Amino acid sequence: MPKLAAFPKAFMQALCKDGTMTVSEWIELAVQLDIDGLEWYAGFLEMADESNWPRFRQQVESHGKVIPMMCCSPDFTHPDPAFRAKEIAKQKHWIDMTYALGGSYCRVLSGQRRPELTIDEGVRLAVECIEACLPYARERGITLIIENHYKDDFWEYPEFAQKMDVFCQLVDAIHDPNFGVNYDPSNTYLAGEEPLELLDRVAKRVVTMHASDRFLLEGTIEDLRKEEGGATGYAKRLSHGEIGKGLNDYDAIFTTLKGVGFDSWISIEDGVDGMEQLARSVAFLRRKMAQYWPEQTA
Repeated sequence: MPKLAAFPKAFMQALCKDGTMTVSEWIELAVQLDIDGLEWYAGFLEMADESNWPRFRQQVESHGKVIPMMCCSPDFTHPDPAFRAKEIAKQKHWIDMTYALGGSYCRVLSGQRRPELTIDEGVRLAVECIEACLPYARERGITLIIENHYKDDFWEYPEFAQKMDVFCQLVDAIHDPNFGVNYDPSNTYLAGEEPLELLDRVAKRVVTMHASDRFLLEGTIEDLRKEEGGATGYAKRLSHGEIGKGLNDYDAIFTTLKGVGFDSWISIEDGVDGMEQLARSVAFLRRKMAQYWPEQTA
């Protein structure tokens, strides 16, 4: 059966900006959930001090949980080779961080969709940078996972490979046992596209998943596609929320993943309204996982 992790979506400002929550406080909250692990974020303020890394790992593992996945945001599509070299060095640092925490999966992205970039040029730059990191990841037993992402909070432009065709072109260009896809169904809506269509195209490459859900605050999906697809800035019509009550069809998603033999980590990237909502999302996913992987629940 896949394993379940959680990410502190509701507490990112507190953990990464103003320091009003400590990482240890988040750990103590998260381990009360019915989960197997905690997805980590490279930008937690306290991660700047490397002496904290083994301490956090020990705290998580003392509760019988693990840290399987690292969320970070390299920008590999900058035209300046010196800038890209720094991003590769950053990614290697995040791989070290993942390794020190006992993790197996470290996110990569393509980079920003800079207006001057052609698709082929952007794909080439991203592929070169990811491939430059793969031997380093392999030595440490880490798999690099590329997410169909929307936009890092600190970027000017959305993800270069936000659109399905570009994302698939990039994924198809790299075939390495230490490289795979982190599938996020909700991000596909932000591209004005269909999550199940993307999943059908990349299902055999999916090694981890972000479980989330999105809700239309107003209008229709067609309105979203006309107005928001690929726009800079988060789509105003969409909101995060409790998993199982939004736009995503988890029966269809899990049917496809089960069909290709998926048996890895699913990390919850919701719970924006706090721990009670996150607990309900955990309960929903536990029920669905038991439904689709029943032979492994005994």
